[in-house]
Amino acid sequence: MAFEYLSNEPLDKALEGFLKALEERGFAPRTDMVPVGEALGRITAEPLYAAISAPHYHACAMDGIALAANVTFGATATTPVIVQPEDYVVVDTGDPVPDGCDAVVMIEDVVYGEGSSIDDLGTCPVILHAAIAPWGNVRQIGEDICAGEMLLTSNVRIEPAAMGAMLAAGVQQVAVIAKPRVGVIPTGDEVVAPSANPKPGDVMEFNSTIFSGMVRQWGADPIAYPIVPDKPDLVRDAVAKAVAECDIVLLNAGSSAGRDDYSSRAVAAVGEVLYHGIAMKPGKPAILGCAPGSAIVGVPGYPVSGIIVVEQIVKPIIEWLLGCRASNDENVRATLARPCTSSLKYEEFVRVRVGKVGDKLVATPLSRGAGVVTSFVKADGILTIPQNVEGYEAGEEVDVRLLRPLVDIERSLVVIGSHDPLIDEIAQFIHAADPALSIASTHVGSMGAIVAAKRGENHCGGIHLLDESTGVYNEPYLEKHFPKGGVRQVECVYRQQGLMVAPGNPLGIESLADLAVEGRSFVNRQKGSGTRILSDYICKQDGIDSSKIYGYDHEEFTHTAVAALVEAGSADAGMGIYSAAKMYGLGFVPVCEEQYDLLIPDYAWETPMVQALLDVLRSDAFRARMEELGGYRVNQPGRVRRHY
Repeated sequence: MAFEYLSNEPLDKALEGFLKALEERGFAPRTDMVPVGEALGRITAEPLYAAISAPHYHACAMDGIALAANVTFGATATTPVIVQPEDYVVVDTGDPVPDGCDAVVMIEDVVYGEGSSIDDLGTCPVILHAAIAPWGNVRQIGEDICAGEMLLTSNVRIEPAAMGAMLAAGVQQVAVIAKPRVGVIPTGDEVVAPSANPKPGDVMEFNSTIFSGMVRQWGADPIAYPIVPDKPDLVRDAVAKAVAECDIVLLNAGSSAGRDDYSSRAVAAVGEVLYHGIAMKPGKPAILGCAPGSAIVGVPGYPVSGIIVVEQIVKPIIEWLLGCRASNDENVRATLARPCTSSLKYEEFVRVRVGKVGDKLVATPLSRGAGVVTSFVKADGILTIPQNVEGYEAGEEVDVRLLRPLVDIERSLVVIGSHDPLIDEIAQFIHAADPALSIASTHVGSMGAIVAAKRGENHCGGIHLLDESTGVYNEPYLEKHFPKGGVRQVECVYRQQGLMVAPGNPLGIESLADLAVEGRSFVNRQKGSGTRILSDYICKQDGIDSSKIYGYDHEEFTHTAVAALVEAGSADAGMGIYSAAKMYGLGFVPVCEEQYDLLIPDYAWETPMVQALLDVLRSDAFRARMEELGGYRVNQPGRVRRHY
């Protein structure tokens, strides 16, 4: 009787069924804790949060003199200010900002009085021809990283920049997915170790070297076992040993229909044969089986067939265990979402987030500060601005070198809009449910969400815009900016906005009016953000002169950045959300409950990324996480409030 394979499943169906069967039988990733210094290339097993802020102290960003910014107020080219030596401190880049100082004048802008020189700096008066704003030329606490911020989601590969970000954020050890152990068992009476002088009939065994190299490239640890003769009991014992020691076992040769092909019987003896025979060429004789805690793949002996089987079947198993794909750099053309200027002096490399919106790739520049290492962690690509080029305008097509595979970028949810820590939590939920999906978020304020949607450059964006004349959130703005419709206003959360203050509120701050007092300071959000609009609205309603609030124009782009500065004592108060105050152990003075919606354009509604977002919003897990964070009220997240 002719030999018949157990099965002849198409490759995609066999692989899908194999992975499902493995999962049902308890096959799952393992977790290791490793020092950050040993984490390069490893895959995160859980979300990673910053333990401390970076910088963790106010650092001078320039060589020069540190002073109180108000000493310089009024200085102009025609009305210079003279600063006495007791009112400034000589500093170098990286020095802590001295007590009583909140700005640094760089040395190039310092003018010495007649008869004085740089050698007299610190003992002589200096002349300043321009004022400096509070916190000018200062790297403030949390400028790069704010304690409590999510640095990485689970199931992402740790790159060198991320390692630096972890250490800067006080993280010493990281939970990673254990490297899958892949055992390779070569079999055959005719198979011998590689030799420079093989005898006739000797088949040199080099498949294990090939397969070991392949799986190592994909993040696994290979274990090459000795050659096993074609004896059923020896093959069975070798498989049993490997199954006890490995997550995946590759049994090389013996999977076909020859007289000495014992692989199928050996797999059945220690576990279960799920498929024997895959509808692929080369590679048809492949065996897919399992034993408790291990996957077993019978790999044909011919090298080309074996490579195809390992590539098509073993690689997806490793990626499934790691929850992450291998990187693959490539160059693409992308539309720039925001202007990107540059000095004519240098060739500049700008980190960008990249996502596919409709038929075009959209690149959004990240922070270009020399100390902002997290911008490299978040970057999807690098935009190069050549020397002698001033930059690029929004809407212009540019070349981007990708740092992530294009297929992953095409499945990224592009979020451009108002900041809230819940965006990071949504990213974790989405990526955990489907490692092929991710979020590329940029915090540009609520108006930024509207602008991006009008240009067709995002999938969604957070908005919480208060209309001063009606007291209604979002709708009046959407009616104005989308008169022809084309967008959906989707309910997300209600959140507490208020003043973040020192623990216990020692200054008794109850309103913005309490900050319009000499000696008190404030930190604000950027113009165009919903929180800034709220601050402006309160000042207008209560008749507060915002120019009397020291630091009112001190702008930060996230709630956590504001909280970090209040926690550090750099400001007495800052406007923000309760969850950020709770994260930093701050006091909180409620101002209002605001409506935080998501603006989703019609062109993005049916995408897998937006549908995954809606699934998260409607889930019990999201509701529970919002309650845990605090300061949120969840009603019907994911509901379309209005379709314009």
